[in-house]
Amino acid sequence: MISLKFPVSEEEVRTLKVGDEVSLNGIMVLGRDNAHAWMYEEKPDEIRNLLKGTVIYHCGPVVKKVDDEWIFVAAGPTTSIREEPYQGDVLKEYDLRAVIGKGGMGDKTLAALKEHGAVYLHAIGGTAALLAKAVVKVHDVLKLEEFGIPEAMWVIEVKDFPTVVTMDSHGQSLHQVIKGKSNIVADKLISG
Repeated sequence: MISLKFPVSEEEVRTLKVGDEVSLNGIMVLGRDNAHAWMYEEKPDEIRNLLKGTVIYHCGPVVKKVDDEWIFVAAGPTTSIREEPYQGDVLKEYDLRAVIGKGGMGDKTLAALKEHGAVYLHAIGGTAALLAKAVVKVHDVLKLEEFGIPEAMWVIEVKDFPTVVTMDSHGQSLHQVIKGKSNIVADKLISG
């Protein structure tokens, strides 16, 4: 298992390859549909330093407030392909080094990962409660009033957050490989 501490350099991310198991530590930012549309359309400057060299996680968390502190109850990944229209541009605009989600992304994002020196990290769906245990602190929450809890941009600190590289900065995509193999099997089944 490779340990990666955010923020991270482009050089370090470019050493990662499809199939590498990566344990994440440090600051990560959660963002889904509303956050990506906001970043893409408005390009807000106030989040540039927050995102530079770090990761955006496609996640709508389940949280509770205890006194004045937010606690993560569940932190499972959201299907990433919904962010395909925005992700490549957001990656470059904010100098991100990684994207986390489930299900992979398309050609536009893969090209941006290669060009910019970033990776797509797969978090395992169905492990939301376990992943929440890796959240050691909530530092901030942005756009809570405007977007609501699942769509807000949560700024969290994680320790030993488990992921797998499924799209790398060298143009490799495990999702494309699996889709190709699945299509061959499907064609054989259909043609009988």
